[in-house]
Amino acid sequence: MRRTPSSEPSLPPREGRDDWAALSTLLPYLWTYKWRVGFALLCLVAAKMANVGVPLVLKHLIDSLTLPAGSVQAMLVLPLGLLLAYGALRLSTTLFTELREYLFARVTQRAVRTIALKVFRHLHALSLRFHLNRQTGGMTRDIERGTRGISSLVSYTLFSILPTLVEIVLVLGYLALHYHIWFTLITLVALLAYIAFTVIVTEWRTHFRRTMNDLDSRASTRAIDSLLNYETVKYFGNEDYEAKRYDEGLQRYEAAAVKSQTSLSLLNTGQSAIIAIAVTAILWLATTEVVAGRMTLGDLVLVNAFMIQLYIPLNFLGVIYREIKQSMADMERLFSLLDENREIADQQQASPLQVAGAEVRFSHVDFSYEANRQILFDVDFTIAAGTTTAVVGHSGSGKSTLSRLLFRFYDVNSGAITIDGQDVRQVSQQSLRQAIGIVPQDTVLFNDTIEYNIAYGRPGATRSEIIEAAKSAYIHDFIESLPAGYDTMVGERGLKLSGGEKQRVAIARTLLKQPAILIFDEATSALDTHAEQAIQSQLKEIARERTTLVIAHRLSTIVDAAQILVLEKGRIIERGTHAALLAQQGAYARMWHQQIQQKIVAVNAEEDDLLDILAAPGDSALR
Repeated sequence: MRRTPSSEPSLPPREGRDDWAALSTLLPYLWTYKWRVGFALLCLVAAKMANVGVPLVLKHLIDSLTLPAGSVQAMLVLPLGLLLAYGALRLSTTLFTELREYLFARVTQRAVRTIALKVFRHLHALSLRFHLNRQTGGMTRDIERGTRGISSLVSYTLFSILPTLVEIVLVLGYLALHYHIWFTLITLVALLAYIAFTVIVTEWRTHFRRTMNDLDSRASTRAIDSLLNYETVKYFGNEDYEAKRYDEGLQRYEAAAVKSQTSLSLLNTGQSAIIAIAVTAILWLATTEVVAGRMTLGDLVLVNAFMIQLYIPLNFLGVIYREIKQSMADMERLFSLLDENREIADQQQASPLQVAGAEVRFSHVDFSYEANRQILFDVDFTIAAGTTTAVVGHSGSGKSTLSRLLFRFYDVNSGAITIDGQDVRQVSQQSLRQAIGIVPQDTVLFNDTIEYNIAYGRPGATRSEIIEAAKSAYIHDFIESLPAGYDTMVGERGLKLSGGEKQRVAIARTLLKQPAILIFDEATSALDTHAEQAIQSQLKEIARERTTLVIAHRLSTIVDAAQILVLEKGRIIERGTHAALLAQQGAYARMWHQQIQQKIVAVNAEEDDLLDILAAPGDSALR
């Protein structure tokens, strides 16, 4: 029964990283450029000192204009000097601010680049288990938002909050030294009330942002997963069903976004109220002081300018704090990817694999993907150097698991896998995988050209080497027949090519790699009989001087193997050559006779179809 979209369980709560933990992870990347950071901070202080100096010059300018009329010094010399100072301070504010941003630009961008690259490398270092369970759409959105969050956090913290705090200290210090204590107290109380209100309300509404992130990632995952499976959606006519599932995510995101905006309006209103009350009180106090003769008009302008300079950025401080909290929430997801356990990691000072013949040995291997479901039981065999061993068995018998263990996508639970006597767990993964080439059953290509996909086997290979590999895989003539030749784009996951064409590209890619060990995981399963026969002899020639493991479904492709293993429910139940296994009249012989019978039935069906065509009236060309 089809599950309706409304039956999906609600979004589970998610544990986030502590904000300080996220900051402590970020700071070392910034501190790499400590000298640039130091100079940028000096420029920040200089810019704010110049900014605070502007109202001071303005005060003296106004006071000079209120001197007795006829004073030549007042009318010419002093105002001119103050005007020049005023302009110089304005310019200095901009110059120091831009110099600060120039110095810090490389720090910010390099930190973003370094972290993004580290996450990318870490994702490739994670186990196959992680990638089988991941949700690609949501993960890519997490990375995108996380890197953007780092840039925003650095920008808002160092370019907005810290300058504002410096300016607050300078203004409060000047007010305390030169004016009535109430000016300082009103300003300080308003600042504390504003900050406290902003922090409390923002903390309350942060979970709305986290919920929006989760729902956004889930909607993106659904959309990408549906589009990647476009053909399957079409096969079952489930366009409306997919649209409903996607729209459900959008509806839930819409509801969370409305709540977030409502709480934002409440926050903005409260902040504005605090600022309005504080500014009104300050101006009332300054006005009474001027009337009483204890302050000049210049002092009134100075205090008013201070309040404007202080509260305008402070008003944005609320927005900035919210953005910082949002950036923190975005960074949580990014850094949580770095917290993922690698599961399969090189030992300290792991040595590179030394290949000398490439003998492969599975020694009493037990393995299970999950603790309660064992896949392999005491698997023990040796592939002599330069020989071919084939593994056959029904689906689910554990055949492909052998190649995954040899590649060290997983580690064995017990026993060992060795290459020329070296345990694969004790050598570096890079050297191990460099020595092994695989042609998988399910070939996936990059959305690039045919040449790029073949050259991926050995980046830097010449065009002639790529063509030679294509010829060896019997795909060169097909490529040359295409309008764009080797520059033909293969589409998402290679969907513009047929299964057989993709598989031959994969064979060419592996041949270009020139590995010491070859794995053919049902490498010709997507080829038709003619293409399979054409390439089979070439594969035998390729495997002649290499240690080869063939995971086969069509037994006719492995009759020349030096050793054939029959797997059943994770155990080797038979082993020997093709002739020896047929003589045993066991499981292998039954599979062989079954496939021969199927082939005879298929040939007879083709002959019957041909006779029907020949007997059809009205076809003079065939009579």
